[in-house]
Amino acid sequence: MTDIAVRIADGIGSLPAAEWDACAGADNPFVSHAFLSILEESGSVSPRTGWQPVPLVIEDADGRIAAVAPAYAKSHSQGEYVFDHGWANAWEQAGGSYYPKLQIAVPFTPVPGPRLLARAPALLPALIGGAEALVHQHDLSSAHATFIAPDQVALFEAAGWLIRSDRQFHWTNEGYRDFEDFLGALASRKRKAIRKERAAALDGIEVRHLTGSALTEADWDAFWRFYQDTGSRKWGRPYLTRAFFSLLGERMADKVLLMLACRDGRPIAGALNLIGANALYGRYWGAVEDVPFLHFELCYYQAIDAAIARGLKSVEAGAQGEHKLARGYRPVTTWSAHFIPNPSFRRAVAEFLAAERAAVAEDIAVLDELGPYRKD
Repeated sequence: MTDIAVRIADGIGSLPAAEWDACAGADNPFVSHAFLSILEESGSVSPRTGWQPVPLVIEDADGRIAAVAPAYAKSHSQGEYVFDHGWANAWEQAGGSYYPKLQIAVPFTPVPGPRLLARAPALLPALIGGAEALVHQHDLSSAHATFIAPDQVALFEAAGWLIRSDRQFHWTNEGYRDFEDFLGALASRKRKAIRKERAAALDGIEVRHLTGSALTEADWDAFWRFYQDTGSRKWGRPYLTRAFFSLLGERMADKVLLMLACRDGRPIAGALNLIGANALYGRYWGAVEDVPFLHFELCYYQAIDAAIARGLKSVEAGAQGEHKLARGYRPVTTWSAHFIPNPSFRRAVAEFLAAERAAVAEDIAVLDELGPYRKD
């Protein structure tokens, strides 16, 4: 293959939106130019926050973007949801500098999707080569591509990257007419438990589904309070700025589904979802009032309701959470890829990942058997 030039741009916001989206497609909103540039413009992603944008770009003979990858120089391992802190500690103890590292990802977003974006599939391996060249040229410890779409895993594996697996819980729409039809696929005991949870969660509560022009700054103010409460309890500092949510509502309102739980007209909890071509993606949740089972109602059951109503094939409700299993969400494998040039370090990581993949596969098989669906 003729050598293909790969360059680094100053940021995704500096690139033409139409040309980026011609490579990204319309299925997954998280790799759209709008979403990624909002992260930059809002100050959520920047060198100051440890996410310096260094998108990889390939241009055609006319100077138009032909292939891209959302890439970042990372000075820490926060906001990734694929944990390599142990690798960083080992590298530092051996006298090396693990950071900065190269991260091909959607920041703060454990949603599987394409990480190599191109108008022509033949260009995808060149993006991987560009990432490797960047690591070598700047003497970086490693490069990482996280939450890769399953159909792109083989590209990284063919290039010699180490493959890592983990699991999430996704709900699959088997052509259900409504929520009751979905409940009919579950064992009787599980159906009763879910109905009981929903009744308790919705006692005195009204749930509003807001999208498009129905979203207001007052709604974002309310959700910001919820988001900050959850962020401060789970990871100490929320990753996203208040400006992010306003820009999201301004530029991607038709892709947003904001669910607000209200008591006497006052929002007390909320869940933010993004709408893809085939999936509803649950992202953030928070509450200022403790209501039993309201988290399950807003994040899982209302999401199922919305997906069925919109004819979507799945609900992806974020990272971790075995409690999703009893609520109809099944375990699925997620993938990441890792480029480690140092031979001895690569060998140690490869041995760890082989054992981890086997454990993840066994865990998924066991969990799937424990699901709430009728065995007949």
